[in-house]
Amino acid sequence: MAPKVPESVLKKQATQAKLATQAKQASYDAKQQKRQNKKDAIASAEKYNAEYKAADDAAIANRRQAKAEGGFFVPALPKVALIIRIRGTIGVSPKAKKIMQLFRLRQIHNATFVKLNESTVRMLRLIEPYVTYGYPTRTTIEKLVYKRGFGKLNKQRIPIADNSVIEEGVGSVGIKCCADLIHELSTVGPHFKEANNFLWPFKLTSPRGGFSSKTKLVHFLEGGEAGNRGEEINKLVKRMI
Repeated sequence: MAPKVPESVLKKQATQAKLATQAKQASYDAKQQKRQNKKDAIASAEKYNAEYKAADDAAIANRRQAKAEGGFFVPALPKVALIIRIRGTIGVSPKAKKIMQLFRLRQIHNATFVKLNESTVRMLRLIEPYVTYGYPTRTTIEKLVYKRGFGKLNKQRIPIADNSVIEEGVGSVGIKCCADLIHELSTVGPHFKEANNFLWPFKLTSPRGGFSSKTKLVHFLEGGEAGNRGEEINKLVKRMI
């Protein structure tokens, strides 16, 4: 006669079997969800690429039409600026220091995106001696996110290694992958504030070739480094990534 198995052992075996089944199901569901998220990310990227191409083609067509009619095509004003801090803390006025804190530029060579409006433009003019800024292209935004992108999760600096980091941080507003994040930043969408606050300030290196110590404090229009440099900011970022 086989020995009787204690009831406590039977209960433990049943519980372990149940937990194993649940774990297996959870693993399967996670794999399916990951596969679906990948499909959605690819679909989003393709949709945005088609949108970008249509916008670029429309801009080229408008330029050609204006040239044929003997006029000039005036593109839309930029909606977003990239600010890079180029000076330290010595000699910074309290008002400028406060503005740079609002823009999250707490360290030298930190960079952040700012939505351009009347108030932010006025604030930028007040801190021009300490920063350089301009209008980033979509390619520059992509490079910054892919190469230097870190997200803020539970007040911690987490590298954007995959889309799950983005989904956890700003998935509640419909931003679930890098393509969504880049699109929101470059087009200044309705959730630009959430997307920008999710990104930790970019930590860039000194530019290749360095800044000239003689012209670092001079405005860009006078041959220096500080202030508004328009689309030339993209060349600087390329040297600092």
